[in-house]
Amino acid sequence: MTKHPDPIQTMLVATRRTQILDAAITVFSEKGFHRATIKEIARVAGIADGTVYTYFASKDEVLLAVLDRLNETTERRQQFVLGDEQDLKAFFRAYLQQRMALLWPNAEVFRAVLPELLVNGELRRQYYEQVLAPTIAVGEQFFQAQNEQLQINIPLTVRAIAGTLLGLLLLQLLGDEVVASQWEALPDVLTALFFDKVV
Repeated sequence: MTKHPDPIQTMLVATRRTQILDAAITVFSEKGFHRATIKEIARVAGIADGTVYTYFASKDEVLLAVLDRLNETTERRQQFVLGDEQDLKAFFRAYLQQRMALLWPNAEVFRAVLPELLVNGELRRQYYEQVLAPTIAVGEQFFQAQNEQLQINIPLTVRAIAGTLLGLLLLQLLGDEVVASQWEALPDVLTALFFDKVV
């Protein structure tokens, strides 16, 4: 007989993980990745140090979970399914608005953790395999369904979109006033670049 997970227990685990990740975002943003400790994350979460290890094996695993949550990896497939139900250009604009609404307020987290991702080869590999590659695959599947209409190089297009968002986030982190003050206009600008070819 197959044992089904207890829905209340599943909800409690999800709530505790969210509590820990919220605390980790705060601590990573304030202290950076290296200076952050599990003890500090637990303190901000209002739990015992050992409780964090019940849900995450290490600080690296907490970091990957934070990045996965900010990436919305598990929700991404559903977001693209909704794109099948609307005009591609309107979906693209709405998709960019949604991504930027999540990424921009969390820019300080990226400032704190990007250096670690760039120098820690193992963490970088895990991030790519666990977070980026699944997202890229979903994007490629979505654009493959649209390809007759678009006639594009799908793998490069998906990566160009991801790279553009990352590059704009990096410009904001570096203090670019135009990006910081006009980020809400970026979905329209990027949609025009990708669909209307502005030139």
